Amino acid sequence: MKFKILSIILLFSSLHATQIKDIANIIGVRENQLIGYGLVVGLNGTGDGSSSEFTIQSLSNMLQTVNVKISPNDIKSKNTAAVMVTAKLPPFARQGDKLDIVISSIGDAKSLQGGTLLMTALKGVDGDIYALGQGPLTLGGGTSKGGNHPTVGTMLSGAVVEKEVVFDIYASEVANLSLKNSSFQTAVDMQKAIMAKFGSKSAVAIDPRTVRISRPANLSMVEFLAKVLEVDMNYKADEKVIIDERTGTVVSGINITVDPVVISHKNITIKIEPSSYDAATAQNGNEVDTGSNTSIDPATNTLKISESRTTVANITRALNKLGATPKDIIAIIENLKRAGSIHAPVEII
Repeated sequence: MKFKILSIILLFSSLHATQIKDIANIIGVRENQLIGYGLVVGLNGTGDGSSSEFTIQSLSNMLQTVNVKISPNDIKSKNTAAVMVTAKLPPFARQGDKLDIVISSIGDAKSLQGGTLLMTALKGVDGDIYALGQGPLTLGGGTSKGGNHPTVGTMLSGAVVEKEVVFDIYASEVANLSLKNSSFQTAVDMQKAIMAKFGSKSAVAIDPRTVRISRPANLSMVEFLAKVLEVDMNYKADEKVIIDERTGTVVSGINITVDPVVISHKNITIKIEPSSYDAATAQNGNEVDTGSNTSIDPATNTLKISESRTTVANITRALNKLGATPKDIIAIIENLKRAGSIHAPVEII
C-alpha cells in the first residue's frame, strides 16, 4: 500500500461550551433502512444477459401480473436488469412523503443508463412495506457510457412513503438522550445543565451513555425537547489518536503525551528521554536542533526528544523533519501504543 500524504491535525480538548444536540441523540428518533428487489427496463441492450436466470424469472413473473403468460425459457431480452433498491426512512416520515433511492445492479448488466425502475416495494427489517419506488433513474456524473459507476443509479424523490413508523412523542412524559460517545463525566455534566434550567427533577444520568429527562407540567414533550437540545453545557471530548492507513492521515489530540521509551523502526531510532537531557551536548555537532529539547542526528537517523511533556504531535513533527514516510510514522505510533507509551486510545480506520 502506498501512502502519498500525511496530515497532522491538532485537536484542542480543553473544556468548552457546546449544545446538547451536538453530542446526544433522542432515543427512538432515528432513520430506518429500507430495501427492495426490482427490475429496471428500457435499457439499450446493456441489461442482464441470459446467464442471469433470476432476472429472466423475475421478468416472467412480472409479465404474469399484467396477464401476459410466458415461459422464462422464451425470454431473451437484454433490455432488463435486476436491481436492489435502498432508501432511508427518516423519523416521523408521513404517508405521501418522498424519499431518495439508490438503485444497484445485481446481475451482469453493463449499464443502467436510460432505464426505468418498475414499481418496487421497499421493506423494513420487520418485512413490512414502508415505501414504493418507481420511475426513470439517473447516473450521477453520467457520460455517454454511464459515468464512473454505470451500474448504480439514483432517483431523487423516487419513492413514496406508504406506511409510517408510529412514535407518539407528544404524549410522552419522559424521553432518553443517548450520548454519541460514552462518558460518565459528560453524562453527569449534561444532567446538571438540564437540571439548572428546568429543575432538579428534570434529568438523571442512568449510565455513561444515557440521560433520562422528564418534562415540566407547563411544556409539551415537543417543546421540552426543543429547549433541551439547545441547552449549552461544558464539554470535553476524550483524547484519542485516529489513524487512517488508507490515506496516511494521523489525527491527534494536542495533549496526548508519550512516556520515555526507545524504539527502532527500520533505520530510524527514537529516544524519548527525561527532561534532564540537554540538546546542546549533541555529539560531534552532527545533531540538528529542531527547537526546544528535540534533536536529530541525520547520520544515524536518530531522533532524541527530551521534554517534560512529549506529545504525539512532537514526535510526528520531528519524524517529518527526519524524512520518515507516512507509512513509517503510522507504524511507529502504533508500536508506541503497543509498548504502553501512549495511554490514549489509538483508533485505526
